[in-house]
Amino acid sequence: MVRSLKNPKKAKRKNKDSKKGDGSSSSSSSIPSMPAKVWQPGVDKLEEGEELQCDPSAYNSLHAFHIGWPCLSFDVVRDTLGLVRTEFPHTVYFVAGTQAEKPSWNSIGIFKVSNITGKRRELVPSKPATDDADMESESSDSDEDDEDEELGGSGTPILQLRKVAHEGCINRIRAMSQNPHICASWADDGHVQVWDFSSHLNSLTESESQGAQGASSVFNQAPLMKFKHKDEGYAIDWSPLVPGRLVSGDCKNCIYLWEPASGTTWNVDATPFIGHAASVEDLQWSPTEPHVFASCSVDGTIAIWDTRLGKSAAASFKAHNADVNVISWNRLASCMLASGSDDGTFSIRDLRLLKDGDSVVAHFEYHKHPITSIEWSAHEASTLAVSSSDNQLTIWDLSLEKDEEEEAEFKAQTKEQVNAPADLPPQLLFVHQGQKDLKELHWHSQIPGMIVSTAADGFNILMPSNIQTTLPSEGA
Repeated sequence: MVRSLKNPKKAKRKNKDSKKGDGSSSSSSSIPSMPAKVWQPGVDKLEEGEELQCDPSAYNSLHAFHIGWPCLSFDVVRDTLGLVRTEFPHTVYFVAGTQAEKPSWNSIGIFKVSNITGKRRELVPSKPATDDADMESESSDSDEDDEDEELGGSGTPILQLRKVAHEGCINRIRAMSQNPHICASWADDGHVQVWDFSSHLNSLTESESQGAQGASSVFNQAPLMKFKHKDEGYAIDWSPLVPGRLVSGDCKNCIYLWEPASGTTWNVDATPFIGHAASVEDLQWSPTEPHVFASCSVDGTIAIWDTRLGKSAAASFKAHNADVNVISWNRLASCMLASGSDDGTFSIRDLRLLKDGDSVVAHFEYHKHPITSIEWSAHEASTLAVSSSDNQLTIWDLSLEKDEEEEAEFKAQTKEQVNAPADLPPQLLFVHQGQKDLKELHWHSQIPGMIVSTAADGFNILMPSNIQTTLPSEGA
């Protein structure tokens, strides 16, 4: 159930590249000065005076930015720049809701981040590193710098921001995939509101000016629709199959169905779906069945609903021994449902096995603190990302198994002397750190390998270099 940001304060970054104001961005440029060592979060301890340093060679791209107040939730906005984009620099659009100190200070941010630079890195270096040519040598980087400019652009990302006033903190926000200018927000006062942000997105699309455009201005705009639940909530999801169809769930165990009456109006069924014994934490529509959705709850269960069968769950099962905080329905393998719990565990279920009783096909206990977000990759059916209150964002590939011969061959090619801890799951692809109080992550559905995350200290855009094999080949 861990959701709220404690004592929210406006984000302040120590990076010298940061700009004062309501929006700023920075890029990772730190180079480790010590020999590589495998450091296990939650296991190894930092000595006094020690600090972890980011190794930029682990990323094809890594950037950080903030829009002022921290954001508990955000969503990637689909754009028209291309369905599968692999060339740097990238441009992305987002919506996010703030967690301000006073209700009247909150806003929904609609923003564009352009000039997201990066470089496609080799997994196995063509020339093994030697003692005389280590990572901190900068004198021989001139050729590589030229290559960086050729492949990934140069300079820092440009953040352009527009704000719409919102009374109260935003618990969750989602953009409709079919009409991305239409967004739904969950407020902490119990209201679910639907907005049309087309004018703001059009303004950002047409503008090429640098800086945090509109950051100092807050636009007053009425929502298209406003519905009051009996209590606040966090669960909300747009149907990927029926444009405008929406479900919202609250802390009083109630789930409401929204049906579009037109492009700008909705009919909300006054009779809720009721089946959970505690707060509904997350909702996910089926990627293949237009009338079917899943829910998870503080009561430790997951329920499957069919809107044609009345207001009771079609199926319900115990999923975890603690609160089920988040779920994600795999859109590339629609039988797979992932769930993350308050006890730090996350599980993968094959819904085809529900009738047989045990549908769990994978269960991980790597994280030791609550899971705050989980999402399947939009481009690889076996890959998912997880964030936790332990300040780790992890990426997993369920198709991987331990292969000692392959490991030995890799070490021989790279002259790698570091031995990974034996108890690390072979499915663990990547661990990203550096953000405090991670709350939500999303894959970018149009840029393979890109993940965006939000935390108490702002946003990160990351593209780990070791998942580049999921990217289409050049020219594809």
